[in-house]
Amino acid sequence: MAIEIVPEWMRNLEEEDVVFLKKFVLASGSLKEIASQYGVTYPTVRLRLDRLIQKIKMEENQQEDPYILLIKRMAVNGKMDFETAKILIQEYRKKQQEEKS
Repeated sequence: MAIEIVPEWMRNLEEEDVVFLKKFVLASGSLKEIASQYGVTYPTVRLRLDRLIQKIKMEENQQEDPYILLIKRMAVNGKMDFETAKILIQEYRKKQQEEKS
């Protein structure tokens, strides 16, 4: 794949996510090896990988409402807790339904 044809989901990753992905691939997907490289525990690396997976899934789901994507992105980036994000999304969807009625 030529560098000009980088998928959209990769273009929107932060630099530290790209570095993490590279290390992950070079470590043959060994979370234990990545934990050793970063000097953190396995669960910490697992959490980081889970958040990266969520980011990628969000980017692939671009047809979703931009406001909802923003809230999800904030939760995944640790700028708001997941419970608050869920409440905001539920209330937003409820309001959207009321406006359609």
